Amino acid sequence: MFEYEMHKVNQAELLREATAQRLVRQARLARRARRNADHEGEGRVTHLRDLRDRFAHAA
Repeated sequence: MFEYEMHKVNQAELLREATAQRLVRQARLARRARRNADHEGEGRVTHLRDLRDRFAHAA
């Protein structure tokens, strides 16, 4: 009987741990999606430094 009770305690602990990991994963995905949605409407910003590196100087 003791082994069965220990098994149930271990099972409950594993379920709690899996739920916690699932919540962390969902929070990370939500944070990433929110961050990507914030930048989606703005577009890419080109800096002068990027232009200098992209084109050669005229002689």
